[in-house]
Amino acid sequence: MEWLNHHHLLYFWTVAREGSIARASETLHVTPQTISTQIKALEAQLGEALFTRVGRGLTLTETGEMVRRYADDIFALSRELLDTVQGRFEGRPMHLRVGVADVLPKLICHRLLEPALHLDHPVQLMCREEGVEALLGELAIHRLDMVLGDSPMPANVAVKAYNHRLGESGIVWMGTPELAALAKPDFPFSLDRLPSLLPPLDTAVRRSLDLWFDRYGVRPRIVGEFMDAALLAAFGEAGEGVFPVAEVVADRVARFYGVVPIGRAEGVTESYYAITVERRVRHPAVVAITSQGREFFGAGTPGAVLPPARRRKRGGAS
Repeated sequence: MEWLNHHHLLYFWTVAREGSIARASETLHVTPQTISTQIKALEAQLGEALFTRVGRGLTLTETGEMVRRYADDIFALSRELLDTVQGRFEGRPMHLRVGVADVLPKLICHRLLEPALHLDHPVQLMCREEGVEALLGELAIHRLDMVLGDSPMPANVAVKAYNHRLGESGIVWMGTPELAALAKPDFPFSLDRLPSLLPPLDTAVRRSLDLWFDRYGVRPRIVGEFMDAALLAAFGEAGEGVFPVAEVVADRVARFYGVVPIGRAEGVTESYYAITVERRVRHPAVVAITSQGREFFGAGTPGAVLPPARRRKRGGAS
């Protein structure tokens, strides 16, 4: 097995940070020739140039930028390892690297991640938002500690990881007071004529909503689809359409965006999962997130009682 020489990587990383071999040699207390030799050895091992000369200075190549990012993580973890083993970790924050599926509502993400920031030991939270498959790739190489998603890990993703179900929430339709007044009398059939704002087709909640539309014989007038739930709510706040919201945060959405509930999408739920490479979670912050997340969803849904939707009679509206 071929191993990376960390001395070579350290010299490269220092030059990348300092901006020149001369300044790096002062930082490392070695000669510029030594640094140049070590970087050339690293380039030979990788088979790629890491720097390109621009005038009198050095600029990272595309490969160099990638190697620098890996080096940032490698040396940060090395310092953390030494501090932990030698008992110098006291007072320094634990790192928690979380991938958040871009479809998840931000208010729910905040509620799920909040317990990590209130442990006895300080935690430095680093969040990355992207599509779930890309995040699972980062989880597989341990660049993330956990991924939050709205469904279990897809079966076609070749990553050894474990699903920890946190819970689920019902779905409430909301809108401005003006749109709500028009929608409530014959909800959900009013969605035939009122503008609707929805998550995109490739999300779990949208698939459930489409089945719900079919069950009630509703053909919504869709005016917009949004992956970002906050952007969807912003359009709803502007009166562009009625929109679905996770019931566990409906009260907060109402306060933040000045909208009101219309009715429940009976039988439609949105689920929430934490995905880790560990079957038994050990990271203290992830333990807090999973245990308190289950308590949060298990405590029931606050908010006003809404009337159930009425089914449309065959052959016309009810």
